[in-house]
Formats: sequence, C-alpha cells, structure tokens
Amino acid sequence: MSTGAEEVFRVAVPSDDGGPATVFEHLWTPYRMAYIRGEGKPTGAHDCPFCLIPQMDDEEGLVVARGERVFAVLNLYPYNAGHLMLVPYRHVPDYTDLTPEEVAELGWFTQTAMRVVRAVSGAHGFNIGMNQGSVAGAGIADHLHQHAVPRWGGDTNFMPVIGLTRVLPQVLRETRALLAQHWPADGAPVPAQGN
Repeated sequence: MSTGAEEVFRVAVPSDDGGPATVFEHLWTPYRMAYIRGEGKPTGAHDCPFCLIPQMDDEEGLVVARGERVFAVLNLYPYNAGHLMLVPYRHVPDYTDLTPEEVAELGWFTQTAMRVVRAVSGAHGFNIGMNQGSVAGAGIADHLHQHAVPRWGGDTNFMPVIGLTRVLPQVLRETRALLAQHWPADGAPVPAQGN
C-alpha cells in the first residue's frame, strides 16, 4: 500500500551478458502518474501556476524580481541551484505571441538573471532556453517561460549519473532571498563578472 510518498526498492535484474545479477535502485513515485496522464495540468489562466504566482507574495511564490511585463521566479523543481524561469505576465503559449516590449524585457531579465547568479554564486555558464509546446517538453505549454539554468564545471558528477539524484546545496527560499537581494531594483545593470 502506497502512502503517496517515494519508495525505494532494490530489484535484481540479470545482466545482458547472462552474468551475475545487477542490482539497481528504483525510485517509485506513484504520485507522478497523475502528471503523466495530464491530470491537474492547467487548463487556462484561471489555474495556470505562472498566472497565479504573481498574485502571491514574493517569498511564497519564489519570485526573485518583478518587472512591468515579465517576472523572474525560481523553478520549484530545479536542475541546479539558482535555476530561474523568466515569465511574461501575459498568458501566451508561443514566443511569436509576445509583443516587442515583452521580448525586450524578457531579454533584459535573462541578462540580469545571468549577471545576478554569476555575482552571487560564480556560475561558470548557463543553459538558456524555452520548450515551445508539450511535444517539445514544455511542462506548462500554455504559458511561455524561459529557463536560465546555472552550470558549473563538474556539476554533473556521480550523483546524477550513478545515483540518479541531484544534490542542491541550498534550499529554495534561501536562494530566492539571495538572488532577490542582488537583483537591481532601479533597473541599473549588475556589474558583469567573468564569463
């Protein structure tokens, strides 16, 4: 009987060459089946997380910064510490739906996110991108959002490769507070650090 929590089981699986059994760890996450089936996915602006987050206070919504047309929010399921999403307030699915002003502010927020994360954590590089449509991997396809994922040399170590586990060195609320503290309030550029 599952409580809905993750459960880890050791399962013996024969190797391909007929040799001794190999033991793998399986992480059973039965609550994810609802996500896979599409249950609970947003059906419009009324239940879209990216439409609801701006109505929350910054700490509760993990909002780092708010602009006129775009906001920066920490990813609730980050790839790396400091994984930000830059999101237009307007509920549109496609990059081609943005106005020139939204594109400009999205670009400025992306640059600012990179500068702020470099300043506070010394990121060596970034993965910047957006998945357009569910077939392209967008978890919330109806509301455009761009990912800014900080990267460090060696950040793909044995934990994700062997242990299939990500190690994040800081809780989201602490990361949000640190990034928000360094985000320029007056629109002034953050001093560039080493690329």
